[in-house]
Amino acid sequence: MNYNSSKTVLPASGDPLTDMLRGLRLDGVDYGRCVLGEPWAVSFPAQKAARFHFIGQQGCWLFSPAREWIELSVGDALLIPRGAEHVLASAPGVPPVPIGRYTIEPVCENIYDVSNGCDGCKTLLFCGSMHFNLDGSHPLLEMMPDLMQAHKLMANAPGIQHLLDAMAGEVTMDRVGSGGILARLADVLAATIIRSWVENGCGDATGWIAAVRNPDVGKVLAAIHLQPERDWTVETLARMMGASRSAFAQRFATVVGETPAKYVLRVRMHQARQWLTRDGMRVSVAASRLGYDSEASFSRAFKRVMGVAPSHFRNTAGDEQA
Repeated sequence: MNYNSSKTVLPASGDPLTDMLRGLRLDGVDYGRCVLGEPWAVSFPAQKAARFHFIGQQGCWLFSPAREWIELSVGDALLIPRGAEHVLASAPGVPPVPIGRYTIEPVCENIYDVSNGCDGCKTLLFCGSMHFNLDGSHPLLEMMPDLMQAHKLMANAPGIQHLLDAMAGEVTMDRVGSGGILARLADVLAATIIRSWVENGCGDATGWIAAVRNPDVGKVLAAIHLQPERDWTVETLARMMGASRSAFAQRFATVVGETPAKYVLRVRMHQARQWLTRDGMRVSVAASRLGYDSEASFSRAFKRVMGVAPSHFRNTAGDEQA
């Protein structure tokens, strides 16, 4: 089938954030219910999947990706979009133990009980690994902060607390199908936290918040993420923003931190990697779908962005399916 992305137009919602989040979804969630007696400290190594933590009972401390201690209270929730290394502890200074060395018992599909066997005052945590369909180096996730704290956002987003309560109930009740329901609730929760952060977070001059808040640049970003296959040019994007080519390029680079052409290329190559790894698409098909005249020119562009040839991911996908 011939695919002409330049003629395929997906309907936009009118809200850049909603449109951008259409491309961000969860492919799976591993959920842990942790009951830890003091003293305790759990180190979570860096990983490709995002991390989510909800403090259900008894406050604790976070040694953040920025390497600072933050006190957490009951009801606090954290989203670590790129899975950066961090520590949760009953108090600063407790020697951390890797999460893999704790006692982990399966409860049901993708849900686990984690404990340390200590008799001290108990802390109840809900800890999840969220497997987004995009990896942490994708521009959409790369623009996000290392850490998002839902507690700071709940005053302006009361729905977050209802979602957390529903997730806590599903874990506590151990009912049939809890794994699937938790995955869907976590999907909505992640999007809600991200939206609330954008709407109510700090007013950075550049980066994720500024880019999505900006009505002109946000609209352009949403279009790129909705249709990464489309043959986007600076002229086309400038017309969308209603500006001259040079004025658009300068404004985009100031807000986003890189040129439109570089940003579009990165989004397109990450889309290609999804096709290769998730769908098992042939390299030649991915090249054609993105409008490249030859597989060789596509492979050069892919390697320039991703650091390895597309055949590397195609072979990896084949190994996983074997």
